[in-house]
Amino acid sequence: MAGSREVARHWRYAELPGVDLLRARYVRKNFVRHTHEHFVIAGIAEGVEVFQHRGGDQYAGAGTLALVNPDTPHTGRAGVPEGWRYGAVYPSPELVAGIAAETTTLRGAPGFVSPVLDDPYAVALVHQVLRAADEGNALAADTLLRVAVTRLLRLNGGALPTRQVRTAGDRIAARARAVLEERLVDPPTLERLAGDLGTSPFALLRAFRDAYGMPPHTWLTDARVRLARRLLDAGTAPAEAAVAVGFTDQPHLNRHFARIVGVPPGAYQRERKNVQDVRRRLHVPSGGWQNRQLSQTYGTTGEEGRTPPSSGTPSASGSPSDSPGSPSE
Repeated sequence: MAGSREVARHWRYAELPGVDLLRARYVRKNFVRHTHEHFVIAGIAEGVEVFQHRGGDQYAGAGTLALVNPDTPHTGRAGVPEGWRYGAVYPSPELVAGIAAETTTLRGAPGFVSPVLDDPYAVALVHQVLRAADEGNALAADTLLRVAVTRLLRLNGGALPTRQVRTAGDRIAARARAVLEERLVDPPTLERLAGDLGTSPFALLRAFRDAYGMPPHTWLTDARVRLARRLLDAGTAPAEAAVAVGFTDQPHLNRHFARIVGVPPGAYQRERKNVQDVRRRLHVPSGGWQNRQLSQTYGTTGEEGRTPPSSGTPSASGSPSDSPGSPSE
């Protein structure tokens, strides 16, 4: 990767409801511990991303995918001096569950087992989804997204564990979270919160970290940014959204928003406004682009899916069973 300039675009395509899209190159970016309401499916094109996930550092290099389930705390940073370039799709839990029910034998709420998967073919599919969305090719974008999710669930899918509040610490953490949700704008101190719950500050801190993977103040910032995103999606100005969720001003929101979402709130909202104001026309390029991409994806080239989609990313083997039109495993 030449140069050191960081670029990122975080957007939505109106024909893919419930899916966020990201294309970025980061060098110095350091994502703080945070969660997503949606799945993270990030295809690394160049460089290496390192992210903390469930107590350890995970390394995702070129040709691999970083996969994070909803509401799972994680971070993100460069693993090499030149940073990393990647494309990512963020499908909603409802969309992934629907795909899993139709194309896999998974039971319960579906999710990913391993946070890193070596599969250049799936990486190529992710980047093709982004390209199709850029070109306004709704049919290709929707199809390729579903093929990619199906493939990843079949290669690396499992049922997400259901969380049950059992111990006294779990119950205290859940009560603390409920208080913070109600007092997002004006939260109590750790000492006051612990006292109201009948415990000590450090006991509450340990219980909260064990239950949610981060201390209460980090969880609070993450929750504020989540709410700010919803307000920005609805058209609220960034300065107004900042105060509404408990930040002191827009620069305060800007700082935390960029460290969690990857782009400033103004850029994030402009992309949303483009989707709302100008619904892109369906555009199917001439010259057989769509037929070529889908035939390679579905393995109809005579190589049974081993020919990589034309994305510049080397391909791993892919069999016809990876497409939703083939028999279930």
